[in-house]
Amino acid sequence: MAISSLASAEDADLEAGRVFAEENCARCHAVGRDDESKLSIAPPLRTISSKYPLENLDEAFAEGIVTGHNNMPEFQLKPSEINSLLGYIQSISP
Repeated sequence: MAISSLASAEDADLEAGRVFAEENCARCHAVGRDDESKLSIAPPLRTISSKYPLENLDEAFAEGIVTGHNNMPEFQLKPSEINSLLGYIQSISP
């Protein structure tokens, strides 16, 4: 695969991750580089990597991530969604 094709594929994955975050996470979490979370207890996605190693979240997303509070719905993502979302989170992390 040519370098430009790799870059295009990576851009498409990041875009898919951004869209997933906006459609599924933005009602509570900040999903950009400098926005604020709508729900005060929901950390901005850009700060997740400072609390949890992103490579450890892939299994949680695959099996169905559950948190200690009732506001967050349980998510069970497909492998392609996990890669896109984690790639996007990494791209916006400081």
